[in-house]
Amino acid sequence: MIIKIWGCRGSLPSPGPENVIYGGNTSCIQVQNMDICIILDGGSGIQRLGKYLDPSITEVHILLTHLHIDHTMGLGFFQPLYNPDVTVHLWGPSTTVEPLIKRLRRYFSPPLFPVRMNDLPNHPVIHEIANSEFEIGDIKIKSGYICHPGPTLGFRLDDGESVFTYMPDHEPALGSSNFPYDPEWTSGYELARNADLLLHDGEYTEEEYQNRIGWGHSSIEGAIDFGRLCGVRKLGIFHHDPLNTDERLEQMFKSSIEKRNPQFSVELCREGAVYCLSGAE
Repeated sequence: MIIKIWGCRGSLPSPGPENVIYGGNTSCIQVQNMDICIILDGGSGIQRLGKYLDPSITEVHILLTHLHIDHTMGLGFFQPLYNPDVTVHLWGPSTTVEPLIKRLRRYFSPPLFPVRMNDLPNHPVIHEIANSEFEIGDIKIKSGYICHPGPTLGFRLDDGESVFTYMPDHEPALGSSNFPYDPEWTSGYELARNADLLLHDGEYTEEEYQNRIGWGHSSIEGAIDFGRLCGVRKLGIFHHDPLNTDERLEQMFKSSIEKRNPQFSVELCREGAVYCLSGAE
């Protein structure tokens, strides 16, 4: 699998000269395996992804972790949606309240957006998922509900050689009174267990997190603790606060690494970064 980050900012796009290293676009990840194109989340980063997507691709699968605006705001600007030769599949969390298509139509409608879903040349294929297992091409995908306000999924992608787990909005410490020492009661553990690459929420410092418990996000220290508990090989800190500059992010990261001293690879996610995963690595 080849993993490319097109956006790793949380909550709100934050372009500007103070954010040129880690980027300002909100959540969007591209996964390529042979001729399969899988996109995780439709934040503002999906606009650039669509602009540069290989024109030979005729089928795209967009997997939405949840429907908060920072994860869906770019969908209407994704150019392949307006190409009649491309079939777009939208996968998202199921709820008992209303169907996924109804919730998506709320975005694709005035005054939020001028183009309705029925106006698109090809109506997207809608898939509701929960604690599910399915395949796209040769990639086996497992989705599961995780701790974050509203129905929110984490994803585990396995191509037979490597495993990639994606949890951009996640508060693992919330579900367990004994975090990070009890995997059985830790949200997302089975999705991230022994992953080669985990991209995980790390919006706060540990001190900031104490005043934001229950908001659905993690500290960098909490993300490292979660990665250690799950036995991941590499951890990418994701969902950067829009108020945090490049300089601030690096200060936070340095302090967190000094406190936790992880014995596995940890780095700040950066827009444009590419990860090539294989079993031989």
